[in-house]
Amino acid sequence: MNTERVNEIIDNYQADRTASLAILQDVQREYKFLPREALELVAQRLEMPVGHIYQMATFFKAFSLKPRGDYLVKVCLGTACHVQGGPHILEQLEHDLKIKAGQTTADGKFSVEAVRCLGACALAPIVVVNDEVYGKMSITAANKLVGRSEQRRRRGNGKEPSHA
Repeated sequence: MNTERVNEIIDNYQADRTASLAILQDVQREYKFLPREALELVAQRLEMPVGHIYQMATFFKAFSLKPRGDYLVKVCLGTACHVQGGPHILEQLEHDLKIKAGQTTADGKFSVEAVRCLGACALAPIVVVNDEVYGKMSITAANKLVGRSEQRRRRGNGKEPSHA
């Protein structure tokens, strides 16, 4: 972890403790998770107990204390997505990537998460890859998204997959 970079993030908010959630969001964006050292530095710089910082980091599902993959694949399992096949999409992705929801592939490229609702029921079922939302998904389309992500990674351009 680069403490200089974490300090820059904190300085962007003038080390204002009321911005603690935004600071944690930016740290996670930088590292794809919240490293222990970063949480301790944030607590120190904001003059807050480290326990309070850990409470925020563990309370909000958007935060992770474990490294996530380059591609974070979220499968919605809210009511509409569940009815439209979300669990089957998740099951197939878990099978193809050889991981379970909440895990990251051994090469650190993909993480899969099951989420409860993304608030776009008309697009059910929904899969989100990083920040790109893909609605009306099928098992085949979800696999194509992961396949395209992997092909782009191998080519080295790292761009998000295009819509299926």
